[in-house]
Amino acid sequence: MEKVVLKAEPRQVIGKQVRALRREGLMPAVIYGFHITPIPVSLPFHETSLLLPKISSSQLLILEVSGEQYTTLVRERQRHPVTGALLHLDFQAVSLTEKLRVNVGLQFRGEAPAVKIYDGILTTSLEQVEVECLPGDLVNHLEIDLSTLEQIGDAIYVRDISLPPRFQVLNDLDEVVVVITAPTLAVEGPGEGEAGGFEPEVIEKGKKEEEDF
Repeated sequence: MEKVVLKAEPRQVIGKQVRALRREGLMPAVIYGFHITPIPVSLPFHETSLLLPKISSSQLLILEVSGEQYTTLVRERQRHPVTGALLHLDFQAVSLTEKLRVNVGLQFRGEAPAVKIYDGILTTSLEQVEVECLPGDLVNHLEIDLSTLEQIGDAIYVRDISLPPRFQVLNDLDEVVVVITAPTLAVEGPGEGEAGGFEPEVIEKGKKEEEDF
């Protein structure tokens, strides 16, 4: 896995005052875990914003603070509930000699013959699995080969996932990852203006940032 290093600076500013940091082009963050006292830091906002979309939940990131390096995972990305702007990052420092639990994304490749031949519908039930391993054994994703899905009803289960050495998957082995279901005919419902026609009310609820925006 590619080594990614990001430089950070210790920060004294906390609470509501972090708004001033953001105006200065800095991203507030904290490093915690592995027998260390939480370390408030700030990161260059522009560089961090460009890097984060390329970092998966299972990719190690080296944070360099005052000449000391911390091997971390990005554990939380707090965003503004309305604008979606990135507000705060939580990094978990890990030990390279201690196993950890982390979610690893699934990447689907190939084409399911049942979709092409029988117009089957590819239904995905899982997009990531929880694994336990040493940090040095982590991978960005696990590949799922769809070419084995030849008939309606064919499925891939957690037990079928090809795992790297020293990986232990923590999900139920009988849990379905992806399955081919039969095509269904569209059922006409009440049209617009007819009795019984309605539109469901959509309620959106955003997570409140622990620090004032």
